[in-house]
Amino acid sequence: MELPHDEAGMALALQWAEQGMFITTPNPRVGCVIVRAGKVIGQGSTQPAGQAHAEVQALQDAAAHGHDVRGATVYVTLEPCSHQGRTPPCADALIRAGVGRVVIAVADPNPLVAGQGMARLRAAGIAVECGVMQEQARELNIGFFMRMQRGRPWIRMKSAATLDGKTALASGESQWITSALARADGHWWRARACAVLTGIGTVMEDDPQLTVRDVATPRQPQRIVIDSRLQIDPGARILAGGGTWIVAAQEDAERQARLRERGAEVIILPNATGKVDLPALLRELGRRQLNEIHVEAGYKLHGSLVREGCVDELLLYLAPSLLGDAQGMFHLAAPQSLEQKIPLAFHDVRRIGPDLRILARFLNREKG
Repeated sequence: MELPHDEAGMALALQWAEQGMFITTPNPRVGCVIVRAGKVIGQGSTQPAGQAHAEVQALQDAAAHGHDVRGATVYVTLEPCSHQGRTPPCADALIRAGVGRVVIAVADPNPLVAGQGMARLRAAGIAVECGVMQEQARELNIGFFMRMQRGRPWIRMKSAATLDGKTALASGESQWITSALARADGHWWRARACAVLTGIGTVMEDDPQLTVRDVATPRQPQRIVIDSRLQIDPGARILAGGGTWIVAAQEDAERQARLRERGAEVIILPNATGKVDLPALLRELGRRQLNEIHVEAGYKLHGSLVREGCVDELLLYLAPSLLGDAQGMFHLAAPQSLEQKIPLAFHDVRRIGPDLRILARFLNREKG
């Protein structure tokens, strides 16, 4: 394959980065392509935490095929790391390999790197350029950027509704408003998240598993339940397999012991009103190195998260139907005027089978 310009090289590197969509957490998804005389001689993507990063993968790929990388151009979707973490610095690996030029999509927001990788490459006499297709690269790691810049994950809230914004009958019946294609697409978004979060109301009404089932994935996201009073039944399906986090607002030694027997961890984060402190929860999830959270809950928790400024993006699936006087997507107080409406911006709108998928972002969230 011949690459005629830098955008083509970076576009290919981004394709490689996407291969790490489900596996790199808590690290960013990064792709790398090595080009010499217009031809690709090495390619790679970041592997699960503790394994090789994209640059090392690409260097190893070139070596395995007998290619000399000295003087070659490297396209990488995120600034090569300059610190010793679970793996050695990628900037040093590129310097040792003798590459001639490194083209970077976006600088690393990690304070341990933050320009130091580029500085190290330049000090070694390697030409460095940054900013090629940077928005696409940042988008691929929007949760990693949010965690590095604001100390909390990117929160994406999913809901499926009719065109009049209804998610369920008054009885709670909601299966199924949208098509099988929309549900499978929703599972893809679950799979890319570090964790799936719901509320005790959803657990008590639907007894969901909240696992990824409709798409192939090498790992299941962490499951989190907000349950202020520890009402969850120890037999709930969301506890199956262990490892579920239960976030409560009050201690209850007996109930906590039963949940620990099911392999769950209880996190106590009360606010002044006796409910879970949602902003504190986001900070705790950032401390635990979660980049993206996928929320699937009921209208009450949805409304609470929106009211407290804890949602960055809405993932809405709208079916071509109407339900009338039924349950809505959010429990929010009625505004006194139109000026009090909550502004969002459409980020992506497309058809998924017979349904419409909308990604809408709360303004000024993605820039930290």
